[in-house]
Amino acid sequence: MTPPAFSDIQAAMQRLQGKVKRTPIVESTLLNKWLGHRILFKAECLQTVGAFKLRGALNMLARCAEENRLPRRVVANSSGNHAQAVAQAASMYQLPVTIYAARSISPVKAAATRSYGAQLELFDTRPQADEAIKLAAQEESTLWIPPFDHADIIAGQGTAALEALEDAGPVDAVFAPCGGGGLLSGTLLATRHLQPEAKVIGAEPEQANDAAMSLQSGVIEQLTGTPDTLADGAATPSVGVQTFEFLQQLDDFYEVNEVQIAYWTQWLQHLLKLHIEPTCAMTMAAVTAWAVENPTPGTALVMLSGGNISATSMQKIWAQDYLLQPPVITNPEQ
Repeated sequence: MTPPAFSDIQAAMQRLQGKVKRTPIVESTLLNKWLGHRILFKAECLQTVGAFKLRGALNMLARCAEENRLPRRVVANSSGNHAQAVAQAASMYQLPVTIYAARSISPVKAAATRSYGAQLELFDTRPQADEAIKLAAQEESTLWIPPFDHADIIAGQGTAALEALEDAGPVDAVFAPCGGGGLLSGTLLATRHLQPEAKVIGAEPEQANDAAMSLQSGVIEQLTGTPDTLADGAATPSVGVQTFEFLQQLDDFYEVNEVQIAYWTQWLQHLLKLHIEPTCAMTMAAVTAWAVENPTPGTALVMLSGGNISATSMQKIWAQDYLLQPPVITNPEQ
């Protein structure tokens, strides 16, 4: 597999013109004051389907259309946001689509996926869904749109960072969450070309730390079982072959515990007045660590990957009120 280049992100940007929203950058004056840095947020929670995932799925199908090789049917495997994205992208090309997922999929994401016209096939575990997709992908004129480990997907996701860096101007660090690594890989690729001096930093749930284990061992590690984490969008069993190569080039990487995930989900929703997923809110634990380690005022860009949360997750997030006192700014690794 040939990894994507920055030119692929530029090509994806052209394909997606007029098909996806150019989401805004937002910030909180109060948060900036507390952290002593300017923190800019790329609000992909306001993207169509409520997540950045539409960019990769649509880029893959748009390239197929461009090259006269659209399939008769589309299939995908996903824990939620990618499912909605593929369903929406396929509907734009009037293609039937089947999504393979674990029964643990967020109910709100499952309902949204069906509302976009997709058929949903559910399995007891994510690995079972992943095996089923391999068989489905072998059927004639069927296109498998993978959630992250494909050059077209990474390039499409990279357009979010390309837009953000164009709109934000110079930044000192860029942060993104890590599930399978597609968004983080695209973010790294865009940042290295547009602002090579900026640090690129990732974060994932401590309860689903396959990427951290992989970076430590130097080989791709696989989770066993379904991770119990609020950050369901980052509950992938393992990173991909292509994405792992990009993750190994990161400047830093953090594992975030469930208390921090709930804590920052509450605070970002409150400060930014946006409906933000735990998967991207957890990245703030890495941002605060960077702020502590860099006392000279700087600018950070944070990729807010999505805003789809089930009622059950909301209840868990708000089981304890963390808004009674201002955030305590500390390094989570200390």
